[in-house]
Amino acid sequence: MIIRALIVFFVVCASTLNAQISCSPKDSTLFYSKLEAFKGIEGGSYGDSVVDIGKTFLDTPYVEKTLEIGEKENLVVNLRGFDCTTYVENVLAFGLLVRNKQTDFDSFIKNLETIRYRNGILDGYPSRLHYFTDWIRNNESKGLVKDITNDLGGTEVKKPINFMGTHRSLYPFLKDDENFENMLKVEKELAKQSLCILPQEQIESCESRIQSGDIIALATSIKGLDVTHTGFAIRQPNGRIHLLHASSSGSVRITKEPLVDYLRKIKSNIGIIVARPVLVSP
Repeated sequence: MIIRALIVFFVVCASTLNAQISCSPKDSTLFYSKLEAFKGIEGGSYGDSVVDIGKTFLDTPYVEKTLEIGEKENLVVNLRGFDCTTYVENVLAFGLLVRNKQTDFDSFIKNLETIRYRNGILDGYPSRLHYFTDWIRNNESKGLVKDITNDLGGTEVKKPINFMGTHRSLYPFLKDDENFENMLKVEKELAKQSLCILPQEQIESCESRIQSGDIIALATSIKGLDVTHTGFAIRQPNGRIHLLHASSSGSVRITKEPLVDYLRKIKSNIGIIVARPVLVSP
Protein backbone atom coordinates (compact mmCIF):
# COMPACT_ATOMS: atom_id res chain seq x y z
CA MET A 1 0.00 0.00 0.00
CA ILE A 2 2.80 2.43 0.90
CA ILE A 3 4.72 1.64 -2.29
CA ARG A 4 1.58 2.10 -4.39
CA ALA A 5 0.97 5.49 -2.77
CA LEU A 6 4.53 6.58 -3.50
CA ILE A 7 4.23 5.53 -7.15
CA VAL A 8 1.03 7.57 -7.49
CA PHE A 9 2.78 10.48 -5.80
CA PHE A 10 5.61 10.49 -8.35
CA VAL A 11 3.17 10.33 -11.27
CA VAL A 12 1.36 13.38 -9.89
CA CYS A 13 4.66 15.25 -9.58
CA ALA A 14 5.58 14.45 -13.15
CA SER A 15 2.20 15.60 -14.38
CA THR A 16 2.38 18.85 -12.40
CA LEU A 17 5.84 19.75 -13.69
CA ASN A 18 5.42 18.50 -17.25
CA ALA A 19 8.76 16.72 -16.83
CA GLN A 20 9.78 13.08 -16.58
CA ILE A 21 11.12 12.46 -13.08
CA SER A 22 13.53 9.75 -12.01
CA CYS A 23 13.17 9.23 -8.27
CA SER A 24 13.30 6.30 -5.87
CA PRO A 25 10.81 5.90 -2.98
CA LYS A 26 13.93 5.95 -0.77
CA ASP A 27 14.54 9.54 -1.84
CA SER A 28 11.01 10.55 -0.91
CA THR A 29 11.46 9.03 2.54
CA LEU A 30 14.84 10.74 2.91
CA PHE A 31 13.33 14.05 1.80
CA TYR A 32 10.85 14.09 4.68
CA SER A 33 13.43 12.96 7.22
CA LYS A 34 15.65 15.84 6.06
CA LEU A 35 12.83 18.32 6.64
CA GLU A 36 12.70 17.16 10.25
CA ALA A 37 16.47 17.66 10.55
CA PHE A 38 16.19 21.19 9.13
CA LYS A 39 13.77 22.46 11.78
CA GLY A 40 15.20 25.45 13.59
CA ILE A 41 17.99 26.25 11.11
CA GLU A 42 16.20 29.02 9.23
CA GLY A 43 17.57 31.65 11.61
CA GLY A 44 20.66 33.72 10.78
CA SER A 45 21.83 34.55 7.29
CA TYR A 46 20.79 32.63 4.20
CA GLY A 47 24.41 31.55 3.76
CA ASP A 48 24.43 30.09 7.27
CA SER A 49 21.24 28.16 6.48
CA VAL A 50 22.81 26.80 3.29
CA VAL A 51 25.82 25.57 5.25
CA ASP A 52 23.66 24.05 8.00
CA ILE A 53 21.66 22.17 5.38
CA GLY A 54 24.83 21.10 3.57
CA LYS A 55 26.32 19.70 6.78
CA THR A 56 23.35 17.36 7.29
CA PHE A 57 24.65 15.47 4.23
CA LEU A 58 28.15 14.89 5.65
CA ASP A 59 29.41 11.39 4.81
CA THR A 60 26.85 10.94 2.01
CA PRO A 61 28.68 8.92 -0.67
CA TYR A 62 30.20 10.56 -3.72
CA VAL A 63 28.67 9.02 -6.85
CA GLU A 64 29.68 9.90 -10.41
CA LYS A 65 27.23 10.55 -13.24
CA THR A 66 24.14 10.53 -11.05
CA LEU A 67 22.16 12.34 -13.77
CA GLU A 68 23.08 10.02 -16.65
CA ILE A 69 20.04 7.77 -16.32
CA GLY A 70 17.89 6.26 -19.06
CA GLU A 71 17.90 7.09 -22.75
CA LYS A 72 16.74 10.70 -22.46
CA GLU A 73 17.09 13.55 -20.00
CA ASN A 74 15.04 13.11 -16.83
CA LEU A 75 14.77 15.26 -13.74
CA VAL A 76 16.81 13.04 -11.43
CA VAL A 77 16.20 13.27 -7.69
CA ASN A 78 18.91 11.42 -5.78
CA LEU A 79 19.57 12.30 -2.14
CA ARG A 80 21.57 9.14 -1.44
CA GLY A 81 24.66 10.00 -3.49
CA PHE A 82 26.06 13.16 -5.09
CA ASP A 83 28.68 14.44 -7.43
CA CYS A 84 29.99 17.91 -6.64
CA THR A 85 27.41 19.76 -8.75
CA THR A 86 24.34 17.77 -7.71
CA TYR A 87 25.37 18.30 -4.09
CA VAL A 88 25.33 22.07 -4.57
CA GLU A 89 22.03 21.91 -6.48
CA ASN A 90 20.22 19.80 -3.89
CA VAL A 91 21.44 21.90 -0.97
CA LEU A 92 20.28 25.09 -2.70
CA ALA A 93 16.92 23.50 -3.56
CA PHE A 94 16.45 22.65 0.13
CA GLY A 95 17.68 26.12 1.11
CA LEU A 96 14.95 27.80 -0.92
CA LEU A 97 12.39 25.34 0.43
CA VAL A 98 13.29 25.98 4.08
CA ARG A 99 13.61 29.76 3.86
CA ASN A 100 10.31 30.01 1.96
CA LYS A 101 8.68 27.75 4.61
CA GLN A 102 7.63 25.11 2.08
CA THR A 103 7.32 21.47 3.10
CA ASP A 104 6.10 19.61 0.01
CA PHE A 105 8.13 17.41 -2.31
CA ASP A 106 6.61 19.04 -5.39
CA SER A 107 8.10 22.44 -4.43
CA PHE A 108 11.49 20.83 -3.87
CA ILE A 109 11.39 19.26 -7.33
CA LYS A 110 10.39 22.59 -8.88
CA ASN A 111 13.34 24.25 -7.12
CA LEU A 112 15.68 21.57 -8.43
CA GLU A 113 14.47 21.93 -12.00
CA THR A 114 14.76 25.72 -11.78
CA ILE A 115 18.37 25.49 -10.56
CA ARG A 116 19.59 22.70 -12.85
CA TYR A 117 18.22 23.74 -16.23
CA ARG A 118 18.59 26.68 -18.56
CA ASN A 119 15.94 29.25 -17.71
CA GLY A 120 14.49 26.73 -15.25
CA ILE A 121 12.97 24.46 -17.90
CA LEU A 122 13.96 20.87 -18.65
CA ASP A 123 13.96 20.66 -22.44
CA GLY A 124 16.26 17.79 -23.30
CA TYR A 125 19.88 17.05 -22.47
CA PRO A 126 21.37 20.33 -23.78
CA SER A 127 19.06 22.33 -21.51
CA ARG A 128 20.99 21.07 -18.49
CA LEU A 129 23.62 23.60 -17.37
CA HIS A 130 26.59 21.32 -17.92
CA TYR A 131 29.34 23.95 -17.66
CA PHE A 132 29.47 25.52 -14.23
CA THR A 133 30.21 29.06 -15.42
CA ASP A 134 27.08 28.74 -17.57
CA TRP A 135 25.28 27.43 -14.46
CA ILE A 136 26.35 30.52 -12.50
CA ARG A 137 25.36 33.00 -15.24
CA ASN A 138 21.98 31.40 -15.82
CA ASN A 139 21.16 31.15 -12.12
CA GLU A 140 22.25 34.75 -11.69
CA SER A 141 19.73 35.73 -14.37
CA LYS A 142 17.06 33.91 -12.31
CA GLY A 143 18.05 35.90 -9.22
CA LEU A 144 19.27 32.79 -7.38
CA VAL A 145 22.96 33.67 -7.08
CA LYS A 146 25.24 36.67 -7.54
CA ASP A 147 28.70 36.26 -9.06
CA ILE A 148 30.95 38.29 -6.75
CA THR A 149 34.28 37.27 -8.30
CA ASN A 150 34.81 40.65 -9.91
CA ASP A 151 34.04 42.41 -6.62
CA LEU A 152 36.77 40.35 -4.98
CA GLY A 153 39.31 41.52 -7.54
CA GLY A 154 38.91 38.81 -10.16
CA THR A 155 40.66 38.89 -13.52
CA GLU A 156 38.92 38.54 -16.89
CA VAL A 157 40.02 35.54 -18.94
CA LYS A 158 39.09 34.56 -22.49
CA LYS A 159 39.05 30.82 -22.99
CA PRO A 160 37.16 28.53 -25.39
CA ILE A 161 34.79 26.29 -23.42
CA ASN A 162 34.25 23.26 -25.63
CA PHE A 163 35.34 20.16 -23.73
CA MET A 164 32.10 18.27 -24.35
CA GLY A 165 32.16 18.98 -28.06
CA THR A 166 35.77 17.87 -28.38
CA HIS A 167 35.37 14.82 -26.12
CA ARG A 168 32.07 13.48 -27.40
CA SER A 169 32.86 9.85 -26.54
CA LEU A 170 32.98 10.65 -22.80
CA TYR A 171 29.28 11.60 -22.71
CA PRO A 172 26.78 8.80 -23.47
CA PHE A 173 23.94 11.20 -24.29
CA LEU A 174 26.10 12.83 -26.98
CA LYS A 175 25.91 9.65 -29.06
CA ASP A 176 22.61 11.16 -30.16
CA ASP A 177 23.42 13.48 -33.08
CA GLU A 178 20.71 15.98 -32.15
CA ASN A 179 22.05 16.29 -28.60
CA PHE A 180 25.58 16.69 -29.93
CA GLU A 181 24.64 19.41 -32.44
CA ASN A 182 22.67 21.31 -29.81
CA MET A 183 25.60 21.13 -27.37
CA LEU A 184 27.85 22.58 -30.06
CA LYS A 185 25.39 25.48 -30.32
CA VAL A 186 25.56 25.96 -26.54
CA GLU A 187 29.36 26.02 -26.69
CA LYS A 188 29.26 28.51 -29.54
CA GLU A 189 27.28 30.88 -27.30
CA LEU A 190 29.65 30.27 -24.40
CA ALA A 191 32.55 31.28 -26.64
CA LYS A 192 31.13 34.82 -26.64
CA GLN A 193 31.49 35.05 -22.86
CA SER A 194 34.61 35.86 -20.87
CA LEU A 195 35.40 34.32 -17.49
CA CYS A 196 36.18 36.26 -14.33
CA ILE A 197 38.52 34.30 -12.08
CA LEU A 198 40.09 35.17 -8.73
CA PRO A 199 43.68 33.95 -9.20
CA GLN A 200 44.93 31.40 -6.70
CA GLU A 201 47.61 33.74 -5.34
CA GLN A 202 45.01 36.40 -4.48
CA ILE A 203 42.52 34.21 -2.61
CA GLU A 204 44.09 34.43 0.82
CA SER A 205 44.04 38.25 0.84
CA CYS A 206 40.30 38.15 -0.04
CA GLU A 207 39.38 35.38 2.39
CA SER A 208 37.76 37.72 4.92
CA ARG A 209 35.24 38.83 2.27
CA ILE A 210 34.14 35.30 1.40
CA GLN A 211 31.15 34.20 3.46
CA SER A 212 29.96 30.82 4.67
CA GLY A 213 27.50 29.50 2.09
CA ASP A 214 29.21 31.14 -0.89
CA ILE A 215 29.55 28.74 -3.83
CA ILE A 216 33.19 28.12 -4.71
CA ALA A 217 33.95 26.91 -8.25
CA LEU A 218 37.48 25.70 -8.98
CA ALA A 219 38.73 27.19 -12.24
CA THR A 220 41.08 25.06 -14.28
CA SER A 221 43.86 25.26 -16.85
CA ILE A 222 42.55 22.11 -18.60
CA LYS A 223 41.87 22.89 -22.25
CA GLY A 224 38.19 23.39 -23.06
CA LEU A 225 37.02 23.30 -19.42
CA ASP A 226 36.03 26.16 -17.16
CA VAL A 227 35.56 24.45 -13.79
CA THR A 228 36.55 21.03 -12.43
CA HIS A 229 34.92 21.07 -8.99
CA THR A 230 32.56 23.03 -6.77
CA GLY A 231 31.31 23.24 -3.19
CA PHE A 232 30.45 25.71 -0.44
CA ALA A 233 32.68 28.01 1.56
CA ILE A 234 32.51 27.32 5.29
CA ARG A 235 34.28 29.39 7.91
CA GLN A 236 35.76 27.13 10.55
CA PRO A 237 36.56 27.93 14.21
CA ASN A 238 40.13 28.72 13.15
CA GLY A 239 38.70 31.73 11.28
CA ARG A 240 39.73 30.32 7.90
CA ILE A 241 37.56 29.45 4.92
CA HIS A 242 37.42 25.72 4.17
CA LEU A 243 35.45 23.84 1.49
CA LEU A 244 32.27 21.87 2.21
CA HIS A 245 31.90 19.61 -0.81
CA ALA A 246 31.09 16.22 -2.29
CA SER A 247 34.65 14.97 -2.58
CA SER A 248 35.63 12.50 -5.29
CA SER A 249 37.76 10.92 -2.55
CA GLY A 250 34.61 9.33 -1.19
CA SER A 251 31.87 11.45 0.38
CA VAL A 252 30.54 14.83 1.43
CA ARG A 253 33.11 16.36 3.76
CA ILE A 254 34.86 19.52 4.90
CA THR A 255 38.46 19.95 3.83
CA LYS A 256 40.92 19.51 6.68
CA GLU A 257 43.02 22.37 5.40
CA PRO A 258 41.87 25.89 4.49
CA LEU A 259 40.66 26.41 0.93
CA VAL A 260 43.87 28.20 -0.07
CA ASP A 261 46.04 25.25 0.97
CA TYR A 262 43.63 22.73 -0.56
CA LEU A 263 43.84 24.47 -3.94
CA ARG A 264 47.64 24.54 -3.96
CA LYS A 265 47.65 20.75 -4.13
CA ILE A 266 45.60 20.74 -7.36
CA LYS A 267 48.02 21.04 -10.26
CA SER A 268 45.50 22.32 -12.81
CA ASN A 269 43.86 24.88 -10.51
CA ILE A 270 44.27 28.53 -11.51
CA GLY A 271 41.88 30.13 -9.02
CA ILE A 272 38.22 30.27 -8.08
CA ILE A 273 34.90 31.76 -9.11
CA VAL A 274 32.65 32.80 -6.24
CA ALA A 275 28.86 32.99 -6.41
CA ARG A 276 26.72 34.06 -3.45
CA PRO A 277 23.29 32.39 -3.06
CA VAL A 278 20.40 34.84 -3.06
CA LEU A 279 17.05 34.11 -1.44
CA VAL A 280 14.02 34.47 -3.72
CA SER A 281 10.39 34.01 -2.84
CA PRO A 282 8.23 31.44 -4.69
